[in-house]
Amino acid sequence: MLIPQRQTTQEVDMPYITKKDRSDVNVDYKYRMPETAGELNYVLTTVCLDYLKVKGERYATMNDVIGALEACKLEFYRRLVSPYEDVKVEENGDVYT
Repeated sequence: MLIPQRQTTQEVDMPYITKKDRSDVNVDYKYRMPETAGELNYVLTTVCLDYLKVKGERYATMNDVIGALEACKLEFYRRLVSPYEDVKVEENGDVYT
């Protein structure tokens, strides 16, 4: 399967943040990793709210949050979901043919 093995955040190549800076901003799962979509949503929301609290409640900051979430979503789809779907098309046949 094309999905990469589980990696820690420090191992993921991100072209827009240096490896040194990644370790400084890495989320620490002191207790446990989120186990449900609701818990994942909660973690992402609290990170966004904390960012807003630190940077200030301004439209530009809110726009930065939305932009980061959208870019994250698109990159996740491009790198993980799309290759996974390609494998499934090969396995099960394409509905568009």
